[in-house]
Amino acid sequence: MELCTYKIVIKGTVQGVGFRPFVYALSQRYILTGTVSNDSSGVTIYVNSDILTFKQFLIALEYECPILAIVNSVEYEEITYQAFDDFRILQTQEDGDVRVNIPADVSMCTACEKELFDPNNRRFSYPFINCTHCGVRYSLIYDLPYDREKTSMKNFEMCKRCEEEYTNPLDRRYHAQPIGCWDCGPSLTLCDTNENIDFDNTKVIDKVVALLKDGAIIAVKGVGGYHLMCDASNEDAVTTLRERKNRPTKPFAVMVKDTTMAKELAEINRHEEELLTSKERPIVLLDAKDYKNSQLIAPHISRIGLFLPYTPLHFLIFQKLKQPLVATSANVTDEPIATNKESIEKLSGVYDYLLEHNRDIVNGCDDSVVMVVKDQEVILRRARGYAPMSVELPFHLDKKSLALGANQKSTIAIGFDNQAILSPHIGDLDGIESVAYYKQNIENLKRIYHHKPEIMIHDKHPNYESTKYAKSLELPRQEVQHHYAHILAVMAEKQLRGKVFGVAFDGTGYGDDGNLWGGEFMLCDYDGYERVAHLNYFKLLGGAKAIKEPRRVALSLLFDLYGKNALALDNPSIRAFSDKELETSYVMWEKGLNAPLSSSLGRLFDAVASLLGLCQVMSFEGESGMILEELYDSSVEGHYPFTYENGKIDILPLLREMLNEEYSTIAVSKFFHTLVEMIALVYKPYHLPLVLSGGVFQNRVLLELVLTRFPKAILSNKIPP
Repeated sequence: MELCTYKIVIKGTVQGVGFRPFVYALSQRYILTGTVSNDSSGVTIYVNSDILTFKQFLIALEYECPILAIVNSVEYEEITYQAFDDFRILQTQEDGDVRVNIPADVSMCTACEKELFDPNNRRFSYPFINCTHCGVRYSLIYDLPYDREKTSMKNFEMCKRCEEEYTNPLDRRYHAQPIGCWDCGPSLTLCDTNENIDFDNTKVIDKVVALLKDGAIIAVKGVGGYHLMCDASNEDAVTTLRERKNRPTKPFAVMVKDTTMAKELAEINRHEEELLTSKERPIVLLDAKDYKNSQLIAPHISRIGLFLPYTPLHFLIFQKLKQPLVATSANVTDEPIATNKESIEKLSGVYDYLLEHNRDIVNGCDDSVVMVVKDQEVILRRARGYAPMSVELPFHLDKKSLALGANQKSTIAIGFDNQAILSPHIGDLDGIESVAYYKQNIENLKRIYHHKPEIMIHDKHPNYESTKYAKSLELPRQEVQHHYAHILAVMAEKQLRGKVFGVAFDGTGYGDDGNLWGGEFMLCDYDGYERVAHLNYFKLLGGAKAIKEPRRVALSLLFDLYGKNALALDNPSIRAFSDKELETSYVMWEKGLNAPLSSSLGRLFDAVASLLGLCQVMSFEGESGMILEELYDSSVEGHYPFTYENGKIDILPLLREMLNEEYSTIAVSKFFHTLVEMIALVYKPYHLPLVLSGGVFQNRVLLELVLTRFPKAILSNKIPP
């Protein structure tokens, strides 16, 4: 048959995942000549073939591709015939704007694991073993296209044996950029807080395990940052970590050796086990088996966040250690995860020893957190393993965009053509270090993608750091209302076109009227939105203070119910204040001094927790909602009254009746049921897709109840709510 020359362009996550050697191997199978190369769009192939063989080659390209590859599109055309003597892998081509996706950091593969524990392998016990199918990617990339000199591995010159593997197209380490071994790759050091280093590199793991068994707290440099680790079964070690980190009740994540150990600690269904063992290795929120013992790890709640080892270093530690490990992100309160020596030394009073390595972390990336509700994945923190993430948009962007996110749980994105690239979770922009880290993430994405924004998209809140940053740049900008953005995120992920009915239940967000929204019902499409209903406004006494003190929200609502007579009530919220504080608070409420109006469902959760005596001051965000989850009883029936008129939901009737409830479990259960009834009543006249988003939908009980009532409701599975 006649030979023709075809050009194939493959877009998606196709660099740094072994795609070129895969293509080379296919060319040998089908006896084809031509070339394959990386470029700024993805992978480009030129091949000489007859039409029948070419069709088989195309099918194999798409359906046999490497495990880490994500093929978004395969475009091909017949071009003028070119003669090729053989099939070759060419050097990377750089030609303008970058359109290829950055591969995420993933866990060690089974082939590398086998070598790691094989005494006859030259990489036996080497803590940085990797290949084209596994290991670090995003965290060490300076620039694209993805080549060794554009990663933090540029500082390590390959030995002869590694170079032979790296340059052999049929080796699974062909162009594995982080390749190394005992002779030429990164190495470990262990030191105490006085920087005394006296441990043989080959014996470091033994020493680390001995220290953990003795109750030491060790800061361990990982893929995208440092962990603080200690023996999770050692009460003294965990208590000490809580005291030193000033983290009295916020749950710790726990790393376990394998699923056998995980099942000793938690109830795990099939879907959750698949997530635990996936290449992304997220922290998975699970039902704890032993409530009493889990209280040290997650006080007051019956859930536990578990994850499996994902680096060779973790595997080596667990080979010699039979206990689960607390593995919490190493960061100063309100600051981003530590990624270098300077940032980890701020925590030198927290850890006893520092386990370091000499491969730089270029792009910080925290652990991802996931839960399963009604067999749907809900990502609570999208980071290592999942990010950066490409979202195909159901429309085309006219301008290169930079979207700047919000102030809490910040994430940024760049947009071009019909896609958006989401950064990993950045965190709350509450301090100088956090804002600097935020700006660094922006520069990282702009640099890697050679992205020059033509327009800035930012939150409507005038005081958000992201808004201030947008205003500091001399570029056109467009503001977007916070809760509309929540619904749009789901619409984009799910490729929804046309109008939807959006329910945005959230902690806070600047509204069109200057008030703080958060209990919103909206008709949305890509052209705009109409706010059709919301919770009736109530005052947040003390402004920002009320976000951390549920008692302030509860007191405000008691004043709404009873006026000054509320001061005489014998109620947990009243008892949480001194007499002087109560008098001052009443004046604030009456005159509206430092008492912004809010329709936030997140703050309503806080108020309920306070009124029932469950939580008056929170030590971490979302604590009140977690406590309410614990008290929900599925056997309780019924809901509280509320009124809905002229687009406003009056919550005072439900609070009035709830205050007369004798048992907290009944009160909490009926409160959850009432929220579902609110959605049902407002949604009833609309025959549109029901879309859910906002931080309150991280509450497992509420989300499960809503999905039970509305099985076709749509929520994000890839983008955190």
